[in-house]
Order: sequence, then structure tokens, then C-alpha cells
Amino acid sequence: MKVAVFGLGYVGSVTAACLAAAGHDVWGVDVDTAKVGPITQGHSPVVEPGLDELVADGVRAGRLHATTDPRLALECADVSLICVGTPSTAAGSTDLTYIKRATRDIAEAMQVVVPPLSGFHSVVIRSTVPPGTVDEVVEQVLAEVPAPEGLTFGTAMTPEFLREGSGLADFYDPPFVVVGTRNNKVGTALTDLFGFIGKDVQVVDVRIAEALKFACNAFHATKVSFANEMGRIFRHFAVDSREVMKIFVQDTSLNISPYYLKPGFAFGGSCLPKDLRSVLHLARMNNTDLPLLAGALATNERSVRDVVDRIVAGPGREVALLGLSFKHATDDLRESPNVELAERLIGKGYNLRIYDAIVNPGRLVGANLRHVQSKLPHLQRVLTDDPHAALAGADVAIVSATDTAAIKALMKQPPARTIDLSGRLGPDVEALPGYEGVGW
Repeated sequence: MKVAVFGLGYVGSVTAACLAAAGHDVWGVDVDTAKVGPITQGHSPVVEPGLDELVADGVRAGRLHATTDPRLALECADVSLICVGTPSTAAGSTDLTYIKRATRDIAEAMQVVVPPLSGFHSVVIRSTVPPGTVDEVVEQVLAEVPAPEGLTFGTAMTPEFLREGSGLADFYDPPFVVVGTRNNKVGTALTDLFGFIGKDVQVVDVRIAEALKFACNAFHATKVSFANEMGRIFRHFAVDSREVMKIFVQDTSLNISPYYLKPGFAFGGSCLPKDLRSVLHLARMNNTDLPLLAGALATNERSVRDVVDRIVAGPGREVALLGLSFKHATDDLRESPNVELAERLIGKGYNLRIYDAIVNPGRLVGANLRHVQSKLPHLQRVLTDDPHAALAGADVAIVSATDTAAIKALMKQPPARTIDLSGRLGPDVEALPGYEGVGW
């Protein structure tokens, strides 16, 4: 393909050189001659191991070019990859000025150049941008500069996952290749463009692709902060946190794994809240700040409050809560967020009926019994093991139970609103009128 890469900074230079090495005809575009000049002379404009040699090879082979003129780059081009900067504003938002400018340059240049033989041009964002940028910014700019007769634009987001210092290795062996688009032609074009990498191209909704890079970087920042907080607290106890984390990462079932990384409701149970509070107490006793872990408790409480707020904001006073224990298939109610949710709704005057197939107040003992007695002293009166009884007359169902009886009852007598706390209820439930995911 002929590919135009807009922005010849770190991401653009690596992307352009690697695509040229794969046999594509690549034209880099930048307003800065300090970036264009080195490439035309066969050198990399940025310092990155191995990139200088790759740029030199591409220029010698006649497959890599650089220019300040978008028209040269877009003559008969199939794809534009926008790799321009998206810096933070003073308020912390993403500055999309360069995205808009590059998109407008593409739209205006395509009015005067020879279009690709296919009559179709893909405009693809590779910079990190907030969800909605392609729909609300890129598409809008393209609409303001109508395409010439015989040419159609398609748009997409293809995030990059390049780390400085290992950019080439990361390009050729990314964690995934994701294309966010609603246009099948763009999906096909980018699958062909990146096919040489040898990984399946995952074509998803454009906003998912835009959000993915933010999720990745936020998690990476969280991991760094978590390790640093462990170091800050454990050093007070003569503990080498490097050794702790060395063993910690060997757990690929829970610690370094997909487990827990599913949007849903708050955590609870006999361990997580208790031990997190204990770590924070140790920190206070040693005059040590652990804002990340303190924030974990705060955001957990916010998860419960968010559901209560959504119930309060809607109509109806009859609520069915399907699932009470903190974990499915157990009767453990200790610090269950569902118990906390029930207590708050009852406290606000809602008529609450609770279904749980396993919880039996007569069989609860010890701390489990004491906890529920302090939170829900009238549990026996509002609890049932029949989901139909809980749902009868309900205006809204709050669902964490995923057992077959609960799902069947919900399908048979769905209330006006269903709030899913688990994300595991299945497509039939999600298709019900009034369905809401707690975080999706």
C-alpha cells in the first residue's frame, strides 16, 4: 500500500520505518523540517536503538520518504496514519489541536491529488486520544471538507504500544493489534497493512480501541505506584520489598492475571477490606502516606454509593436484590457489598426483597452472623429463596446472582429496570428493555 504517516516524532518515525521495511510505500509528513530533513538523508530524527539503520534501509530502497507537503504523501495513498502529539492542557485534558490540523490537511489535500484506485481512503488515528475523538472530532472535520467526487473516507483508531528504548521490538511483537472502526473496508485495509506482524488483528468498536490505550497506561501507572507504596510501608519493618515483589509476581492465577480485572461491583469478604485497612493502619502508625491504597477503599465505597444514587434517581420504590453474599455459591456475608447496598436502600425507605439460594439466617454462625445482624437485623423478613417472589411487583432488580433460577425468573418477569452488577448474566438478559450494566 501507499501509506502517509502524519507526525514524525517517536511513534510516527518507528511506524513509518517498520511499515517501509515490510514493503509498503511510506511517506512521512511533518511541518518540522528538523524531522523531515534527517529522514530524507537516511537518518532517524529520534534516538531509538536500531531505528537509524532501518530508516537508512528504507530510504535506500525507495520505500521511505519524508515531506512537509501533504499532497505529495497523499497522491494515490490508501491509508493515512495520524501519529501527531496529543499533549495535556493546563487543566489536564487532551489537546486535540494537532489531530484536527492533520485531519484537515488530509481532507484538503485529497481534494487536489489523484485518489487511490479503489476510490477509498482510510484516515486512522494512532495517537492516544479520548473515547469519542474519531466520532466527534475526526469525522466532524472530514464532514466540513467534503470529499471530491469518486472518493470516500473511512475512519479508525489503531493504538500503538511502543516503549521508548524498545520501540522496534514492540512494533514487531505487540501485545495485540487492535483496529477500532465501524467500516468494514477500513478493517480490511488495516488487517492487510499490519498483516506482516503475524498477530490476529482484533477489529472492535472505535471507542473500545480509543479507551484501550488509556486503560493500559493507567494500569501501568497504577502498578508502578503500587510497588512504590509497598516499598514505602515495608521498609519500616526491615522488609526488602524487592524480594516481596519478586515472589508476588510469580502468582499468575490472581496477582498477574486477568482475575479481578473485570468491571463490576465493589469488593468485599473476610480478607480484602480487613487486610487493606490493616496495611493503611500500619502506614498511619509510621507516618507514611499510601494514597493509592487509601483510594482503593474510597473507590470501593463509591461503587456502592453509585448504585444507590442510580436507584434514587429513578422511579419506583419496590426493589429486588438478587444475590446477597459477597461471592456466588457461598453464604459468607462478611463485608459483602450487597449487604451494604441492602442496608442503605432500606435506610432510604425502599421496600426491598432479597433473593439468595444459599443464605439461610438460621444457619449463620460466628462473625458471619454478627455482621448481618448489625447490618440487616430483619433479614429473615425480607429474604427468600424464590427469585419469583423477590421479583414480584419490583420496579427495579439489582442482580449479582448468576444461578440458573435467578436468570430464568428474571427473563420471565423482568422489571422496568435491571441493574447488572456482575456482567455475567448473558446476552438474553442484556437484551431486556431497561437493562443497565453497573459499569458499561
